[in-house]
Amino acid sequence: MLCPCWLLISFTFVYPAFSKNITPKPVRSEVSNSCSERSLETLTTQLMLDLPGYANRAAQRGHRLSRSVDIYTYILVAGKPEFQPLPLKPGIDPAKKYELEVVEQVFFTTWEYKYIGKKVVELQEFHWLFLTKTKIGWQVVMMFTQTGAYPVKQPVAPPRDSSNGAIAQGVKLWLRDCNSIK
Repeated sequence: MLCPCWLLISFTFVYPAFSKNITPKPVRSEVSNSCSERSLETLTTQLMLDLPGYANRAAQRGHRLSRSVDIYTYILVAGKPEFQPLPLKPGIDPAKKYELEVVEQVFFTTWEYKYIGKKVVELQEFHWLFLTKTKIGWQVVMMFTQTGAYPVKQPVAPPRDSSNGAIAQGVKLWLRDCNSIK
C-alpha cells in the first residue's frame, strides 16, 4: 500500500506538470460561424458533394408523410455549380423580397432515378438556386427547376418553382447544419 502512494508522490516531483493547477483560457466569443464566412463558390462546391444524401433523406421523409405516393426518387449526383447570373425577368425578381440583401444565383444539375411503380426512369434536373447571406448565414430565397430525360433530349419541361421540393429541402437542411457549426 505504501509503495503505490510513493509512486504517485514521486511523480509530482519528477513531473511538475502533474502538480500544477492549469487554468483554462477563456473561449473567444467573437468567433463567428465559418459557414457564413465562406465564399459562395466554396460553399456550393461542398454543398454539391453532400446534396444527394440530404435531398434523398428529405425525399424519404416526404414519402413517409404521404404514403399514397408510388413514385420514389433517388438523387445520385449533383453537378458542378455555375455562378454566371442570368438577367431576371419581371415577376421572377426574388430581390424584391430581400431588397436590403444581395441575392446570388447558382446553377447546377442533378442526375436521378425515379421509380414509378416497377419502372425506372433516368432524369436530369436543371436547378436555378437563389441564395442570400444573412446574419445567421446563407439562406435559400427560392429555387426553380427544369426536368429532362437522361441523356438530355428535347424538349425539357418548363421551369417550375421547386422551392419546397426535395432538392431545395436538402439545400436548406445542409445550410442549417453548416450554419450551426461554430
